[in-house]
Amino acid sequence: MRYQKYISIFLFLFVALTATVHGETPEAAHVKSELANVEKQFDPSPIVLHHIADSHEFDVLQLWSVPLPCILYNTATKGVTTFLYHEGKEVNGYKCEEGEIKREDGGFFIDMSITKNVFTMLLAAALLIFIFTSVAKAYTTNTGKAPSGLQSLIEPMFIFVRDDVAKQCIGPKYEKFLPYIMTIFFFILANNLLGLVPLFPGGANVSGNISFTIVLAVIAFIVVNFNGTKDYWMHIVWMPGVPVPMKIFLAPIELIGVIIKPVALMIRLFANMTAGHIIVLSLISLIFIFGKVGASLPGSGLGAAIAVPFTLFIGCIEVLVAFIQAFIFAMLTSVFIGLALEDHSSHDEAHAAH
Repeated sequence: MRYQKYISIFLFLFVALTATVHGETPEAAHVKSELANVEKQFDPSPIVLHHIADSHEFDVLQLWSVPLPCILYNTATKGVTTFLYHEGKEVNGYKCEEGEIKREDGGFFIDMSITKNVFTMLLAAALLIFIFTSVAKAYTTNTGKAPSGLQSLIEPMFIFVRDDVAKQCIGPKYEKFLPYIMTIFFFILANNLLGLVPLFPGGANVSGNISFTIVLAVIAFIVVNFNGTKDYWMHIVWMPGVPVPMKIFLAPIELIGVIIKPVALMIRLFANMTAGHIIVLSLISLIFIFGKVGASLPGSGLGAAIAVPFTLFIGCIEVLVAFIQAFIFAMLTSVFIGLALEDHSSHDEAHAAH
């Protein structure tokens, strides 16, 4: 029969599927047992969470640590205590415990320590000052010559942000806000790129720290709303050309929108950068998970062979994301500023005429 071979294949697949679903071979049981042991031996969660969190020290290849200075202000005694962080260390009533600093008496104090994130932000600021000072000096000494070195790297990015972000989104008054837009773009970019460097002094998850993004969002909120025109606020609290009952209904919604805009900036940057770090570390963890299984599990080497290319691929994507997130934050901030500066006179006249 010409359909015999198709019937045979169907029966074979049916039996195989049934055996897979309802039964378990000794080899499958062995694989399950090995994987269960691996989960007990290696848990990537603490490593991932430790990496994305802030810390008082840098871990170098998990072999040794670089302590950072702790600066603590006691509000009761008005005294300042400084020391280098070390796990278990006790100084002047303070104790270093589980990566944090606590007062032994449980009292309140202000922590002004140089943590990983603070150190990286200072490093990023120092690098940007050096780069832009060098580029500015090159423009004065190499007048009329083609850009070279850092000039050729920074100039295209600067022109892109100026012409396609600030100028397009803000409008004719863009020059007033250009220093601010340039600062947030390059500062976020520098911190994002330093966070992708796996060795000291890189590796800090600055943009994935909610405190960092909150401060950027608050600054954006202040810049946007303090520069808002009369028309901008009128269209929020008492929209012209709209019936009074609808004005009363829409005003609270518009006021909530004023707050939601910077919150969206904050969450977008925080979530994207944190997710990227978690994905990279999770893929790297696969190497150790499959490696722990050993030769007793067939294909254990295949897991590492798959994890390494995926990690390199995601790492390259993360470099692109570092630029994209800096660009999106600068662009949306420019859009919000442009909306606050927009002239509504012609729009209102059209409503009145209608």
